[in-house]
Amino acid sequence: MVIVGDRFIPAEFYVDALVEACGRGFGPVRGVEWPGTKAEQHAAQQAMEWQGAEAAPVSGEMLEAVREAEVLAVHFAPVSRAVLRAAPALRAVCVARTGLENVDVAAATARGVGVVPVYGRNATAVAELAVGLMLAEARDIARVDASVKAGGWRKPPGPGGEIGTSTVGMVGFGHVGRAFATVLRGFGPRLIAYDPYVTDAVLGRYSVARADSLDTVFRESDFVQVFARLTAETERFIGAGHFALMKPTAYFVNTARSRLVDTSALYDALAARRIAGAGLDVHDEEPLPADSPWRRLDNVTITTHFAGDTATTSLRSARLVAGAIAELAATNRCVSAVNARELGWV
Repeated sequence: MVIVGDRFIPAEFYVDALVEACGRGFGPVRGVEWPGTKAEQHAAQQAMEWQGAEAAPVSGEMLEAVREAEVLAVHFAPVSRAVLRAAPALRAVCVARTGLENVDVAAATARGVGVVPVYGRNATAVAELAVGLMLAEARDIARVDASVKAGGWRKPPGPGGEIGTSTVGMVGFGHVGRAFATVLRGFGPRLIAYDPYVTDAVLGRYSVARADSLDTVFRESDFVQVFARLTAETERFIGAGHFALMKPTAYFVNTARSRLVDTSALYDALAARRIAGAGLDVHDEEPLPADSPWRRLDNVTITTHFAGDTATTSLRSARLVAGAIAELAATNRCVSAVNARELGWV
């Protein structure tokens, strides 16, 4: 098998995880590194998110390495048609993340190659940053800090709200939403969620009430948290009508994907102060251009798309990939592959 490490999850993390999951005799295993700096690799991943696996170049070393590979493990590295053509023996691609923009899934399926993502790897990390962005906005933490360091002594424009007396609404209730609800429960807010694919029993397990519509989340919440997955159904599905429903004292937080949101409508709502503020870790352009109007808004806390980037997440991701490879080695299939049904694996 071939492991392609990157600046986020190095190849040795997978090797160590494979030893834990499969024993020292497993292999042979070859590790290669995806070239580029961390910033360059992030930029390449952003390009693939918009344009697919063909948007990023493939190194000659990777093409050479996969010639005899039966299993390929990657994080951000592209698995394009060229990679699949170079790997005639390939049976599965294991991806150390949920999103599969860097893999040509259709081409892999046509070749009979399973594509296996991992779920929940960074749920706790993203949930923790989501809480941090809520607090930063509700209490004006980042802007007050910046003022003091610039020589001022800024006070928040009004008394801050308390999470414990608020309604927090979630859009999507998957792995991240569940981790977030667990963390936030100690604050004591009312929790609601809109997710038509989640049962009442699961919501009840986390003391979360079902919102009967997306509109209900925006109308009733003091904080709206976005945790939905990006699909054809959810692309730009949050728009001006939803922001118009929000209380003028409410905050919007997005740690999921920027393309879930009509970002122009969000900007307009913030610039006109129709809502109190926002916390954003994801952006249509990353990094933001120097002249981006988002940089001039005084009611937004902006972070640089690092919600899931922690040491724990990297180690957990590698272990989840190793677990999928162990399942494949033991059963010749992996039921969590996104194309498992097409391949007859389920």
